[in-house]
Amino acid sequence: MNNQPINAASAEQLMLSKMEAMRTQTQLPDFVVSPNPIDSQSLNTPLSFSQAMTSVLDTVNQHQSIASQKMTAVETGKSDDLVGAMVASQKASLSFNALMQVRNKVVSSFEDIMKMPV
Repeated sequence: MNNQPINAASAEQLMLSKMEAMRTQTQLPDFVVSPNPIDSQSLNTPLSFSQAMTSVLDTVNQHQSIASQKMTAVETGKSDDLVGAMVASQKASLSFNALMQVRNKVVSSFEDIMKMPV
Protein backbone atom coordinates (compact mmCIF):
# COMPACT_ATOMS: atom_id res chain seq x y z
CA MET A 1 0.00 0.00 0.00
CA ASN A 2 0.97 3.52 -0.62
CA ASN A 3 1.50 5.31 2.71
CA GLN A 4 2.20 8.72 1.21
CA PRO A 5 0.08 11.47 2.73
CA ILE A 6 -2.54 12.99 0.45
CA ASN A 7 -2.07 16.70 0.05
CA ALA A 8 -5.04 19.01 0.51
CA ALA A 9 -5.31 19.94 -3.18
CA SER A 10 -5.54 16.36 -4.40
CA ALA A 11 -8.02 15.45 -1.65
CA GLU A 12 -10.14 18.42 -2.63
CA GLN A 13 -10.01 17.44 -6.31
CA LEU A 14 -10.96 13.87 -5.41
CA MET A 15 -13.91 15.07 -3.34
CA LEU A 16 -15.06 17.45 -6.09
CA SER A 17 -14.87 14.74 -8.72
CA LYS A 18 -16.90 12.37 -6.53
CA MET A 19 -19.49 15.09 -5.87
CA GLU A 20 -19.75 15.82 -9.59
CA ALA A 21 -20.22 12.10 -10.34
CA MET A 22 -22.96 11.88 -7.72
CA ARG A 23 -24.67 14.99 -9.07
CA THR A 24 -24.76 13.64 -12.61
CA GLN A 25 -26.15 10.31 -11.36
CA THR A 26 -29.01 11.99 -9.51
CA GLN A 27 -30.18 14.12 -12.41
CA LEU A 28 -33.44 12.68 -13.68
CA PRO A 29 -34.21 13.52 -17.31
CA ASP A 30 -37.82 12.28 -17.08
CA PHE A 31 -39.18 15.39 -15.36
CA VAL A 32 -40.11 16.83 -18.73
CA VAL A 33 -43.82 17.67 -18.90
CA SER A 34 -44.27 16.39 -22.42
CA PRO A 35 -43.21 12.81 -23.20
CA ASN A 36 -42.41 13.88 -26.77
CA PRO A 37 -39.08 15.57 -27.48
CA ILE A 38 -39.27 19.17 -28.60
CA ASP A 39 -38.23 19.71 -32.19
CA SER A 40 -38.04 22.89 -34.25
CA GLN A 41 -41.32 22.17 -36.05
CA SER A 42 -43.31 21.86 -32.81
CA LEU A 43 -41.94 25.22 -31.65
CA ASN A 44 -43.50 26.94 -34.66
CA THR A 45 -46.97 25.41 -34.28
CA PRO A 46 -49.33 27.12 -31.86
CA LEU A 47 -50.39 25.12 -28.82
CA SER A 48 -53.94 25.54 -27.64
CA PHE A 49 -54.86 25.60 -23.99
CA SER A 50 -56.83 22.37 -24.33
CA GLN A 51 -53.85 20.62 -25.96
CA ALA A 52 -51.55 21.81 -23.18
CA MET A 53 -53.96 20.68 -20.47
CA THR A 54 -54.48 17.31 -22.18
CA SER A 55 -50.72 16.83 -22.34
CA VAL A 56 -50.29 17.71 -18.68
CA LEU A 57 -53.18 15.47 -17.63
CA ASP A 58 -51.71 12.58 -19.60
CA THR A 59 -48.33 13.11 -17.95
CA VAL A 60 -49.82 13.26 -14.44
CA ASN A 61 -51.84 10.14 -15.19
CA GLN A 62 -48.69 8.39 -16.41
CA HIS A 63 -46.83 9.34 -13.21
CA GLN A 64 -49.66 8.02 -11.07
CA SER A 65 -49.89 4.81 -13.08
CA ILE A 66 -46.15 4.15 -12.76
CA ALA A 67 -46.28 4.85 -9.02
CA SER A 68 -49.22 2.51 -8.59
CA GLN A 69 -47.46 -0.26 -10.51
CA LYS A 70 -44.27 0.11 -8.47
CA MET A 71 -46.14 0.19 -5.16
CA THR A 72 -48.16 -2.89 -6.13
CA ALA A 73 -44.96 -4.71 -7.13
CA VAL A 74 -43.39 -3.92 -3.75
CA GLU A 75 -46.54 -4.89 -1.84
CA THR A 76 -46.87 -8.24 -3.63
CA GLY A 77 -43.18 -9.06 -3.26
CA LYS A 78 -42.37 -8.93 -6.97
CA SER A 79 -39.91 -6.11 -6.38
CA ASP A 80 -37.75 -4.99 -3.49
CA ASP A 81 -37.22 -1.46 -4.86
CA LEU A 82 -38.98 0.37 -2.04
CA VAL A 83 -36.98 3.54 -2.62
CA GLY A 84 -37.91 3.63 -6.30
CA ALA A 85 -41.55 3.06 -5.44
CA MET A 86 -41.52 5.86 -2.87
CA VAL A 87 -39.81 8.25 -5.28
CA ALA A 88 -42.38 7.44 -7.97
CA SER A 89 -45.16 7.96 -5.42
CA GLN A 90 -43.77 11.34 -4.36
CA LYS A 91 -43.28 12.34 -8.00
CA ALA A 92 -46.91 11.45 -8.75
CA SER A 93 -48.08 13.33 -5.67
CA LEU A 94 -46.05 16.41 -6.55
CA SER A 95 -47.27 16.47 -10.15
CA PHE A 96 -50.88 16.05 -8.99
CA ASN A 97 -50.52 18.85 -6.44
CA ALA A 98 -49.03 21.13 -9.10
CA LEU A 99 -51.94 20.28 -11.40
CA MET A 100 -54.41 21.14 -8.63
CA GLN A 101 -52.69 24.50 -8.08
CA VAL A 102 -53.01 25.32 -11.77
CA ARG A 103 -56.66 24.22 -11.77
CA ASN A 104 -57.41 26.38 -8.73
CA LYS A 105 -55.77 29.38 -10.37
CA VAL A 106 -57.71 28.88 -13.61
CA VAL A 107 -61.01 28.52 -11.74
CA SER A 108 -60.24 31.62 -9.68
CA SER A 109 -59.40 33.60 -12.81
CA PHE A 110 -62.59 32.43 -14.49
CA GLU A 111 -64.65 33.48 -11.47
CA ASP A 112 -62.97 36.90 -11.48
CA ILE A 113 -63.81 37.34 -15.16
CA MET A 114 -67.43 36.32 -14.56
CA LYS A 115 -67.76 38.91 -11.77
CA MET A 116 -66.60 41.76 -14.02
CA PRO A 117 -69.28 44.28 -14.94
CA VAL A 118 -70.17 44.37 -18.59
